[in-house]
Amino acid sequence: MEKEIFHAVMPGVICLTLFLWILIMPIHFVPSAHAKNYIKIGLLEEPKTLNIWLATDAWSSKVLSQIYQPLYIREPENLDLTPWLAAENPVYDAKALTYTVKIRPAKWSDGSELTSEDVAFTGHLIKILKVPRYLSSWEFIQKIETPDKRTVRFTLREPKAIFLSRTLTTPIIQKKCWEAILERVKGLEKPLLEVLKQKIVNPISSGPFVLKEWRRGAYVFLERNEHFFGRGQEIAGYHLGPHIDGIIFKFFGTSDAAVLALMKGSIDMFWWGLQEGYLADLEDHKNVKVITSEKSALYYVGFNLRKKPFNDIQFRKAVALITDKHFIVKRILQGYALQADSIVPSSNAFWHDPNVPKYGEGLTRDERIRKAHQLLKEGGYTWEEPPVNAEGEIVQGEELRLPDGSEMKRLTILTPPADYDPQRAMVGIMIQEWLKMLGIPTTSKPMPLGSLIQQVKTRHDFDLFVLGYGNLSLDPDYLRNFFISKNNRAKGWNTSGYNNPRFDRIANASADAMNREKRKALIWEMQEILMHDLPWLPLYTPKLAEGLREDRFTGWVKTVGGIGNRWSFCNIKPVKKK
Repeated sequence: MEKEIFHAVMPGVICLTLFLWILIMPIHFVPSAHAKNYIKIGLLEEPKTLNIWLATDAWSSKVLSQIYQPLYIREPENLDLTPWLAAENPVYDAKALTYTVKIRPAKWSDGSELTSEDVAFTGHLIKILKVPRYLSSWEFIQKIETPDKRTVRFTLREPKAIFLSRTLTTPIIQKKCWEAILERVKGLEKPLLEVLKQKIVNPISSGPFVLKEWRRGAYVFLERNEHFFGRGQEIAGYHLGPHIDGIIFKFFGTSDAAVLALMKGSIDMFWWGLQEGYLADLEDHKNVKVITSEKSALYYVGFNLRKKPFNDIQFRKAVALITDKHFIVKRILQGYALQADSIVPSSNAFWHDPNVPKYGEGLTRDERIRKAHQLLKEGGYTWEEPPVNAEGEIVQGEELRLPDGSEMKRLTILTPPADYDPQRAMVGIMIQEWLKMLGIPTTSKPMPLGSLIQQVKTRHDFDLFVLGYGNLSLDPDYLRNFFISKNNRAKGWNTSGYNNPRFDRIANASADAMNREKRKALIWEMQEILMHDLPWLPLYTPKLAEGLREDRFTGWVKTVGGIGNRWSFCNIKPVKKK
């Protein structure tokens, strides 16, 4: 469920131990390293694999994004899909249900031509092997044709909006490299497993960089790909390079070590989010700059709608009213987050609906208690001692009873442990205290993340939970996956047990809507339904703070998700020495 690793222990004083000095020693493995314009990027961990089909960890993805390229990527400013390997926008034939894509003149890093056959082969491999991460984006493709080496025609079995955002953003592999592998495993009992086991030591690149060396436990060294199709081209208003000679990815294991290396100048950028404890020291450093970006992320409270009292919309709305998101953002997260009122983050501007209900917005603590009390009272709930007494004064509520007169059982809020994510653990404690003010017996229970996910997603044994997605897709089709009723099953995405036939109809229509504006209207309607029904209560979207050196390279491109992206690495240039 988590899309990122959140290192939870707040950093203290960075100790200058001998061990850390060793970690930040400059790299000398390239004799001419100081004469070349190599940028040094700090990573917490090394890649798990260079096999594109097996790579699900963040570290592999960061490296492989510089090697394997898709037909289209999102431009940094408006996040619109823009041609990358493709030469122009796809042409849609609604009657034939086809998309035709033209490809730029391009070469692989071995000098061979990149053609429509490579694109078609990528799709065929995914469908034949049923590659889990990509199959849902390709299974509705009925036919892939290659009229010539620069043209690919996709025939869809049915309209699918994710064809543009998911299918056409799939990384393309070289047919020549993978064809023999596919033929060899076709007759095996578990061909996919055999492909996933392939150890790729020299991936053929269509991207701005190509693998030069991987020294396990130390670094990955990428050199500029002299065959990169984008070099010297203007795409989405950017004059692309790369203007550097290569990238050295160094692995540190801890944020302390990486931040110290950044301050010493042993790396030029730390490609990971900085915790608040580091920011003051880095912002005071004369050569270090901290850049803060929005993320496509969401942290939220989930309710179990399969059981009392969470099957009651009045109760869920009372919880929403009493939960002070402004307090969470300002006090717990120290302002390094944005308040979330919809399940589509506000950073995803085109798809985000700003008109959804905002529970408790602008209310004081006493006003929240009064409104939540009134809402529960209207729903038939009673108290031994209500939180608003006969004189209209705010008091401690005691012993809330359900509308049928039965005793309210103690509720449990599940959160990740404090040593994994102190912020979410604290959010659970605060919601516990706010609910107690209403007379609702509540306990916040931190537990190991894996166990928490098992309890929520597999066993459905929970009341409330605080979890998050640190890297949501910019295509909001996840709304459908998270809340459509057919996904209310063990290990299904519908963790809350939400069931609304009207939502299901609109969600399915949104998946088939090929017109972007029509689909936007449907996605907005879905958000409004969800924020009325409240299967989840959105809390916040964390901001991403990243650190870089200003004295070596310039030209970083900021977008949703930070400065570590293809646009940056194709755009940065060495700082001219005075």
